[in-house]
Amino acid sequence: MAGQVYGYLIWGIRDGDHSVVGTSFNPGQAKIGNEEVENWLLRMVTPKINFEFFSVKVQEQDVVVLRIERAYGHPVRFQDTEFIRIGTYKKKLKEFPQKERELWRLFDQTPFERLVALENVRADDVLRMLDYPAYFDLMDQPLPGTPNEILNALFAEKFIELSASGGWNITNLGALLFAKNLSDFQNLARKSARVIQYKGVGRIDTLKEQVGARGYASGFDGLVGYIEALLPSNEIVGRAIRKDVPMFPPLAIREILANALIHQDFSVGGSGPMFEIFDDRIEFTSPGIPLMDPKRFVDTPPQSRNEALASVMRRTGICEERGSGWDKIVFQTEYHQLPAPLVEVTENHTRVVLFAHQPLTKMDKDDRVRAIYLHACLRYVTRQHTTNTSVRERFGIAPKNSAQASRLIREAVAVGVIAPFDADAAPKLRRYVPEWASGGVTNSGM
Repeated sequence: MAGQVYGYLIWGIRDGDHSVVGTSFNPGQAKIGNEEVENWLLRMVTPKINFEFFSVKVQEQDVVVLRIERAYGHPVRFQDTEFIRIGTYKKKLKEFPQKERELWRLFDQTPFERLVALENVRADDVLRMLDYPAYFDLMDQPLPGTPNEILNALFAEKFIELSASGGWNITNLGALLFAKNLSDFQNLARKSARVIQYKGVGRIDTLKEQVGARGYASGFDGLVGYIEALLPSNEIVGRAIRKDVPMFPPLAIREILANALIHQDFSVGGSGPMFEIFDDRIEFTSPGIPLMDPKRFVDTPPQSRNEALASVMRRTGICEERGSGWDKIVFQTEYHQLPAPLVEVTENHTRVVLFAHQPLTKMDKDDRVRAIYLHACLRYVTRQHTTNTSVRERFGIAPKNSAQASRLIREAVAVGVIAPFDADAAPKLRRYVPEWASGGVTNSGM
């Protein structure tokens, strides 16, 4: 509420006159019961926030400082209770509704991107820590000739702001997008993209693990290239020509990666985007749950909880911010006749799974139904119906085996994910739409 980046708790300073009297408190050795104090604090506070103890000498006395990151999105709870300081007293927040309303108003008005990642740094440190050449390159702009012109451009983008102490504050937006090394920003270090490659289909045997250092915009192409280099490929033999074809569509990988970075929930502490590569699939996991029903990813207009981040990523050509990302992902998996992508939502995370090629005979019922449903969604948003012919094309089924496509359609209808558009038509001529589109559809509506 004071507009500061951190709060501080200090041991060794007397309350009454602020004299330096020293302290015997040692945070590295202190325990609550049998538990170290730092672990105890982490366990007691929700959501997890960054804090750090510093032990220093002041006037030859031992002083301990606890630096606490400001809250974001909602108040921090200690043992499930929210507190606020009123004067010199600690009070329960719910006892002061006016303060609580003011606090929530601040949360609503301050997106994560606008918070400060590093405060009061010198101009040359800003230029050292942010990859400003990458910004001008991605924006297709010439590099300015003077440091002041560079700083002014970064300021205009709200990557930096003036500090009350005379230096510069680097915002979360600037650091997340263009940091040369995200570990330079303590509160953002866990937001680095993490890539893990496993041997086989489980997480027991790790082959490689890499944590990305650069910001999301400046490091995006490198991240995509690193992942693609780890992916297996299939060798296809044509007429006297052999060529390697990626096992996973590069465009689908790029779209899912961009979504995972841009739409994550930064209020989920201690967690960042993670991309895991297995022999038979890739799993893209990002903090937070979607703002929309995953079943409606294909047809719903775009929504982003990180609007400033999404805007810059769009202007740099990394994403489109038009809601077409999932259309492309589904189209690419269909074009390459891969199993349909899977979206899994847990309490605090969203996972998208992209599967390697699998023959229709090896797909289980859930895989088949999900593929038919997404196929119907994609057809619907392009003003087309799902038919026996389109399903045969989706799975590569020969025309003589049209009965197999009919069985797949009946299976999806029985589960309730698609519905007939013209139920009175002959079975071979019948057309289908996603279940959510069946209520208000008429023959003139497509």
